[in-house]
Amino acid sequence: MKKWLLIALVLLTGCSSPEKAPEEESSENIPASTSAGIKVIAKKLEVPWNITKLDNSFFISQRKGTIAEIYSDGKKKEMELKLDQPVLHKGEGGLLGFELDPAFSSNGRAYIYHTYKEKEKIMNRIVQIQKKGSGWQETKELLASIPGGTIHNGGRIALGPDHKLYVTVGDAGVKESAQSKQQLSGKILRLNLDGSVPPDNPFKGSYIFSYGHRNPQGMAWSKDGTMYATEHGQSAHDEVNKISPGKNYGWPLIQGDEKREGMESPFIHSGEETWAPSGLAYSKGQLFIATLRGERLLAFDLKHRKMTVSFQGEGRLRDVYASDHYLYVVTNNTDGRGTPSQDDDRLLLLKEPH
Repeated sequence: MKKWLLIALVLLTGCSSPEKAPEEESSENIPASTSAGIKVIAKKLEVPWNITKLDNSFFISQRKGTIAEIYSDGKKKEMELKLDQPVLHKGEGGLLGFELDPAFSSNGRAYIYHTYKEKEKIMNRIVQIQKKGSGWQETKELLASIPGGTIHNGGRIALGPDHKLYVTVGDAGVKESAQSKQQLSGKILRLNLDGSVPPDNPFKGSYIFSYGHRNPQGMAWSKDGTMYATEHGQSAHDEVNKISPGKNYGWPLIQGDEKREGMESPFIHSGEETWAPSGLAYSKGQLFIATLRGERLLAFDLKHRKMTVSFQGEGRLRDVYASDHYLYVVTNNTDGRGTPSQDDDRLLLLKEPH
């Protein structure tokens, strides 16, 4: 039975470690609170990772390898995913990013990022899938053999304003790889929808759009087209970065306020506090950051450069989606690191702060 609850929101204006992080520091520097409602749209999701919405339906990728279609009235349908390479749900890997094709209404296509095993090695790949009846089926492999592991797979896949696919890839636990332009780990990639390399990518013939990343997990574009991405730091020092083509974001050579010639320092970072930032959304001049270890939805006002806590109290948050004056978040309490309730995990609707 769906019901509206009262929650505390922080509207006073004022990045991550691996998800296995040291004890979180005090959050007293980000104050609190007025009240608003939340609505539970769906319950009992299985380790959800990504929210995508089309009209009155949501598609939620679940790490074990299924996609949940959820209607606005709360009805849920588990959709089977048929792939040429089975999803490997191990550690932080599994079925991760999911994005609809711009022409989905007519062609039924979508794109996923998932972990699999290749010759006993853990890898990731990007696949085009198509909706077939009550399930999904692989139609084309766009890019395979992306380094993976039980940690630091990145995993977000998003359609940019230029109708290119952008994909976050972690360093897979091999930090030195983030600085190598011969390896795809520790990067943000950019692809055409058919899997080819865009001719205007910063490195000729390469999918690499930016490098020097540790474990980037969220992407969003502001109204003026600026690209932002969240990233887990080694020990606190979580980041939100302003992403530009061809730039080096410093991992593992710099973090926090450290500087080095030819490397980009973070746009925002968490200092000695741990957020474990994952999903990212933009709306009305603010970046909304879903945090795992931090168990909060943070809001950063781009004009005033001030942070607020927009929502908290429901545990680990994996993704956030902004649409029609509302924010949607998905909890991630069943991932083995949270404390799940009997209804977890859940898709929640929040009224967007003004």
